[in-house]
Amino acid sequence: MTDTTSASAATEHATSPPTGLAAHATGLTKIYGEGNTQVVALDHVDIGFQAGKLTAIMGPSGSGKSTLLHCMAGLDTVSEGQTRVGDTLISDLSDKELTLLRRERLGFIFQSFNLVPTLTAEENILLPLMLGGREADADWATTVVESLQLDERLHHRPAELSGGQQQRVAVARALVSRPDIIFADEPTGNLDSNSGHEVLGFLRRAVDDWGQTVVMVTHDPGAASYADVVIFLRDGKPVGDLVSPTTDQVIDRIKELEV
Repeated sequence: MTDTTSASAATEHATSPPTGLAAHATGLTKIYGEGNTQVVALDHVDIGFQAGKLTAIMGPSGSGKSTLLHCMAGLDTVSEGQTRVGDTLISDLSDKELTLLRRERLGFIFQSFNLVPTLTAEENILLPLMLGGREADADWATTVVESLQLDERLHHRPAELSGGQQQRVAVARALVSRPDIIFADEPTGNLDSNSGHEVLGFLRRAVDDWGQTVVMVTHDPGAASYADVVIFLRDGKPVGDLVSPTTDQVIDRIKELEV
C-alpha cells in the first residue's frame, strides 16, 4: 500500500524509461575513499536491464559487479550519475522513499539467505508484505509456495531447513509481492550444485512463466548459462555481453577478461 507522500515524491523524480527496460543507469559512478586510498568501483557506467528477462552480471574479482547491483537496487548511494527503476529516479530519493520503493517494488535474494531465525518459513515469506501493511494475494502466494515445493515446510524455522530450502524461502519472499524487478546477489554461492540448479531453475521459471525480471550477480559460469543475457564488467565498466549464453562461452569470455 503506497502512501501519498511516496507516490508524489516518485512522480517528481519520474521520467520516461527507454523502451523495454525495467531498470537502467546513466553515468553511474561509485567511488570509495579519498585521496591516495580512493577506489573507483564503477566508472561512468551506462547500462540497462530488459524487462521480463534474466540478466547475469559477471566479471573478475573487484570488477564492480556487486557494487553495480547494490547501486541499482538503492542499497548503496551513487557518487555521480543516475539510476532508475522503471520511471522512478531512485538515486535522488530520500531514505524513507527508498525504503518504500524497496519494500513495494523490488525483490531481493542474497547469498546468505537473510531469513529471520525466529520466524517460520511462511512468516519469512510474508514478511515484506507484513512490514508494508499489505495482505498477500492468497492464490498467488499458494502458486509460489507450491512451485518452490515449500508447502510442507511452511511451519519450519530456518534452522530446521536445509540450505537449499532456506534459499527457496528467500526466492518465495522475493516473488510473493510481485515486484517490478528481483535483484539476486550470488544466490547459489552457499549451495551445493544440486540445490543451486534447483534455485536457478525456479528463477528461470519466474521469468518464463510469470514474466518476472531478474538481475543476478554470479561468479559461476553454469549459473550464468541460465540467463537470457550475460553482461561482463572489468575495472568498473561494462566490456561486452553474451546473448543466450552457454557455460563454455561464458568460461571463454571470463578467461579473456582475466588475461
